[in-house]
Amino acid sequence: MGERVLVTGSSGFIGAQVLRHLAAEEGVVVRVFLRPESNGADLPEGVEVVRGSFCDREALAGAVRGVDRIVHLAGVTKAFDEAGYDAGNVMPVQNLLAAVSEHNRGLKRFLFVSSLTVAGPASEGIRGVSEHDTPSPVSAYGRSKLRAEALCMKCAADFPVTIVRPPAVYGPGDRDVLQVFQMLAKGVLLSAGSSSSHARQRFSLIYVDDLVDGMMRAARSEAAAGGVYYITSPRSSSWDELIAAAQPVLGFSSIRKFSLPEPLLFFVATLLGAVGSLRKKPALINCDKVNELVQDYWVCSSGRAERDFGFRAETSLAEGVAKTIFWYRQKGWL
Repeated sequence: MGERVLVTGSSGFIGAQVLRHLAAEEGVVVRVFLRPESNGADLPEGVEVVRGSFCDREALAGAVRGVDRIVHLAGVTKAFDEAGYDAGNVMPVQNLLAAVSEHNRGLKRFLFVSSLTVAGPASEGIRGVSEHDTPSPVSAYGRSKLRAEALCMKCAADFPVTIVRPPAVYGPGDRDVLQVFQMLAKGVLLSAGSSSSHARQRFSLIYVDDLVDGMMRAARSEAAAGGVYYITSPRSSSWDELIAAAQPVLGFSSIRKFSLPEPLLFFVATLLGAVGSLRKKPALINCDKVNELVQDYWVCSSGRAERDFGFRAETSLAEGVAKTIFWYRQKGWL
């Protein structure tokens, strides 16, 4: 295709898969923006590297000059407070957009990878939220992503911008959903909320290869310029459906389900948050994250993406779970 693509956040789970996807495309030159301390040893051959922080105007200028498209994945999922999330999710977008405005006004597309948490939970678990629904985030993380989206849309008149909002993403290399499979392998499942909430909860999932396909379709579709899209599987899943998909591969005979009540979760999150503050390291579970975990319906629809640029996730839950667990076992993670 003869184009140059800049990827930020390339050392993360999704970013690494984006690099593999682009490396397989003939004629595409890939450039990454890495922090000075990041290890670039695992980058595919031929990748251009620009190092710097998102506060470094000179480094950002060098990163955006001459690229045709930008895929912005970099961000944080854990922070102490709103200011911390803004520093990790809003400031980088602001400075990157400013660099594009100054040094690459001919950019063909700026793709911002946001999150379903921007929308907030759905009111039911089948159709879920759509792009027409007013965002109602329930966490500081989701609010920071929403503020970053607003910055992107302010620049949409100057160069083409597209926003994608993935739900939970799983696949080889992911460490978040790995924890669920590790529990299932031991015949146990812990979930947030009451036992009735466990039975009611539904969530959208997408296999990482399908997500990357949808992202790059959005980044190259003329119809997607200026749009917001959910990139997800055709239908939502329940805990029982996830268990059923994993059982033939993991081989467990039965599962003991334990539901953690909200008061207990918030108590534990408060303690972990205090410990994290003392250690100057954000906790994996804090009250902000619990606000997300206790919701019943993290569900969205990819209907608009299918209509505008032909995206449809091809990997079934059973196939994706099997591929993921096989990879975990190969790597000794499971």
